[in-house]
Amino acid sequence: MYDEFSADYDRFVNWPARLAVEMPFIEAQLQTVGARRVLDVACGTGMHAIELARRGYESVGADVSAPMIERARENARAAGVAAHFVVAGFGELREKTKGQFDALLCLGNSLPHLLSAADLQMGLADFAACLRPGGLLLIQNRNFDAVLAHQERWMAPQAHREGNTEWLFLRFYDFEPAGKLTFNLVTLRRQGAGDWEQRVTAMRLWPLRQEELIAALATAGFTAIVSYGDMSGAPFDPHSSGNLIVTARTAGW
Repeated sequence: MYDEFSADYDRFVNWPARLAVEMPFIEAQLQTVGARRVLDVACGTGMHAIELARRGYESVGADVSAPMIERARENARAAGVAAHFVVAGFGELREKTKGQFDALLCLGNSLPHLLSAADLQMGLADFAACLRPGGLLLIQNRNFDAVLAHQERWMAPQAHREGNTEWLFLRFYDFEPAGKLTFNLVTLRRQGAGDWEQRVTAMRLWPLRQEELIAALATAGFTAIVSYGDMSGAPFDPHSSGNLIVTARTAGW
């Protein structure tokens, strides 16, 4: 899915608006550990890592999708910043990044791509291995407690226009009997008043509930685990919060 979507991802996300909302919270959390070196995993086209580099952090981004990483490198060159990017998925981050980090970010509902408890523990152990003692982990997931309770199938559509060309992005879930989800992404594109072209891709997810994620973090040795409902730092409400934001620390702080 993400190899195919790399060309349109920066059209799908309104980055100025998203970064304006998220960066104050992210940077406030980084300051709690005096972070200077930050790893952004599942970084996509690298915009968070680039913004951190712009703000003076030593910033590294990692993603399993090589086309996403190539786009991230292009974005960094265009921004004139020295963010570094590597192709690496969950489970190989420690091997493919150098040294330990003060903080690790896993944003954009990326962790639910790990589909089993064993894979989740492997991924969290890899996160911990990348962090110094007392390092910060910040995770941003959808609030799947609410998605599952209310069977929230559809997400808000996104639209983008460049000159005479426009894009529409539609996202929805299929609920599987075994408890997993299929995440569907429909990309519609047309020029002027011409016919819409469409592309449909899909990916399975594990809709991690708050209780499951916190238990997995504790098993992986993380402490000081705190949940928020969004990137303003609002309290987490399993019935109504849009996101599940979790911060945690490695041992030794």
